[in-house]
Amino acid sequence: MFGRLLPKEGRFFDLFNEHAEQVVEGSRELAALMATGDDLKRRTYNIESIEKRADKITRTTIELLHKTFITPLDREDIHQLISKMDDILDLIEDSAQLMFLYDVRELTPEAKKLAEICVACCEKVKAAVGLLSNMDNAAEIMTLCTEIDRLESEADHVMRDAIARLFRDEPDVRELIKLRSVYEHLETVTDRCEDVANIIQGIVLENS
Repeated sequence: MFGRLLPKEGRFFDLFNEHAEQVVEGSRELAALMATGDDLKRRTYNIESIEKRADKITRTTIELLHKTFITPLDREDIHQLISKMDDILDLIEDSAQLMFLYDVRELTPEAKKLAEICVACCEKVKAAVGLLSNMDNAAEIMTLCTEIDRLESEADHVMRDAIARLFRDEPDVRELIKLRSVYEHLETVTDRCEDVANIIQGIVLENS
């Protein structure tokens, strides 16, 4: 009875949504970089700025978690969710930094395709996070998580085919190493999205 009288902090959902906005924005900036291959320095800086904003949201969420007695979700779930969402942006930033450090100018269709899948995954993450505050949305959330899993599998196939083509057709070993690393980083972005989807699925199963 006493517990019911204590307020539940609902701001967590707002923070999740704010962070998810940054994830999508970062993925779109990365896709734009992969689409053209130009203006690497500016786009890399933009992604760094987005990642810093997301870090601030993550810190705010964790600080709020320590101050809140009763939370709307399990405390570990809140911590895991915001941390894994932050991992997505870390990988996005790493991918952009890689392009800048390697000075990759010639981009392949596979790199562009992987970047597009990253955007699609991040948009699904944002949509699922946006529905979390109401477990009446459970079925729709689970459908979105299944779609994220499908996109991750698609990215895995695209990456494997791309690397196979590199070893078959790319005569320059340095270019092969550069592009292989780019492909692997992009595919890992979708892995991190899948991690978030798995956490969200667990939250739904626990609370619906």
